[in-house]
Amino acid sequence: MYKEQATGLILPDGVKSSRAIRQAAAARAAISVINSGYSHYGASRDKANMRGWNSYSGSAKEDIEDNLDLLRQRSRDAYMGIPSATAALKTLRTNVIAGGLMPSPQIDGDYLKMTSGQVEELQAQILREFSLWADSTACDADRVDDFYGLQQLAFLSSMMNGDAFATLTLKTRPQQPYDLRVRLIEADRVCSPNYRDRLTPGKVLGRDVESIVQGVETDGDGEVIAYWIANRHPRSYTTLKAQDWKRVEAYGKKTGMRQVLHIMQRERAGQRRGVPVLAPVLETLKQLERYADAETTAALLGAIFTVFVKKGSITDEGPFGQMMRDELLKRMTGGGERDPNDLELGAGLIMDLEMGESVDTVETQHPHSGYDTFMMARMKQVSAAMEIPVNVLYKHFDVNFSCARGALNEFWRSCGMMRDNFAEDFCQPVYEMWFTEAVARGRIDAPGFFDDPATRKAYMDCKWNGPARTAMNPSQEVEAAVKRVENGFSTAAEETAQLTGGDYNRNIRQRLVEAERKRKVTEAGTPPQLQGQQEPPGGGKQQEEGKQNA
Repeated sequence: MYKEQATGLILPDGVKSSRAIRQAAAARAAISVINSGYSHYGASRDKANMRGWNSYSGSAKEDIEDNLDLLRQRSRDAYMGIPSATAALKTLRTNVIAGGLMPSPQIDGDYLKMTSGQVEELQAQILREFSLWADSTACDADRVDDFYGLQQLAFLSSMMNGDAFATLTLKTRPQQPYDLRVRLIEADRVCSPNYRDRLTPGKVLGRDVESIVQGVETDGDGEVIAYWIANRHPRSYTTLKAQDWKRVEAYGKKTGMRQVLHIMQRERAGQRRGVPVLAPVLETLKQLERYADAETTAALLGAIFTVFVKKGSITDEGPFGQMMRDELLKRMTGGGERDPNDLELGAGLIMDLEMGESVDTVETQHPHSGYDTFMMARMKQVSAAMEIPVNVLYKHFDVNFSCARGALNEFWRSCGMMRDNFAEDFCQPVYEMWFTEAVARGRIDAPGFFDDPATRKAYMDCKWNGPARTAMNPSQEVEAAVKRVENGFSTAAEETAQLTGGDYNRNIRQRLVEAERKRKVTEAGTPPQLQGQQEPPGGGKQQEEGKQNA
């Protein structure tokens, strides 16, 4: 019997055989090739249909950051020129942000030892103060959008480019009670100085750094400590500014609060920059666009009455219906008469041909009969990758009620996750910075705010409500909401936010005002529908006189 060892096969007499060694090596190689586990399927190297799948995956930097520049350009190009890409991004923006996420303060009255009345009064005051800042374009460093317009722009930009940035600065403006300003920064402007990443410690623009990847600086532990922001877009040719970079620390040294907001969704550990949401489907979208253009062109040509003129003999005259260059020049300069060959095809046009000439027509078979089926099949894959049901993407609900409701519910879950991430990355940090300024200026009374982090959190906890869920059957959904509230599965505030996107406490206060007004009208004995109607000059007496004269 042969005994297998690491060096090969050993004969019984201890003599090594080179042939046996080669056989043993071949046997071990064969064993290593034998599939096991995932190598039976996705990791197989010997299956014919997998041999052509050459793949290489590195770290997040090699796979993501090194490809971001081209991904951003193609994503923006798709948004500007491919209708389905535009529809996808705008559908996400409308259903996640809509008119803007509205704050709903959630003060922890138990921790702060406040009564429910005091909590409600303080929350109402906070909303009034916040509206002074958020409803004005003064909150925008560019002074273009209010806070809710900034939300729309920041979200759309992060989806299109992979991420978006915002800096929080202070700037005094006349007649404005708050100095906080939000400046949105496009993703391209956050980049490494001289467009060169540094992965080892060294100097960058005269400053010692540990690591910079795509403008994001980290320390030796991998913690993000600063962002490098270019003074202009890398591809901007409309300004004469020399390219320069400014280092902005991620957190304030004294306050520890954020100075730069980075809006993105990470896919991998160690990832520093976000990926455009269209990135996984860019190739498919481009192919579908080219296919649609080809079918459209073919259909357009087929819609035109196309003819070929067969001449009876060889001639050096120009093609039938085509004007030669010298004749065209004569016509443009006003010289010469109309060439009899200068003919145009048109609807119902009848023309004479020369002797020996005949006309052949060409018929096309476009658009292809399977065009809609093929496009829908591919778009289903695209919509699934982007977590947008295809009927939501196309705004075409021709399926049954159950399917439409299921698609909307699934889409709502995706929107809810995106909404929470965006509120955490953008809305809440801005709100906390504003709240801090409001307390510091004495416009909001919050005892102990600057003394204890737990107290600050108890004051600044806030929920951000977005657009209401699409109602397929409003009556049933309202009944279900009432039952959930009655059985303690939900609260009136949560159900109001989901059904209408409003604020329950604000609605109740308004309802009290309306109920009191209705009560007064009822006690006066005048029907509510007649309130506010004014009598004509002279009142009833003039009307009576008019009747008598008639």
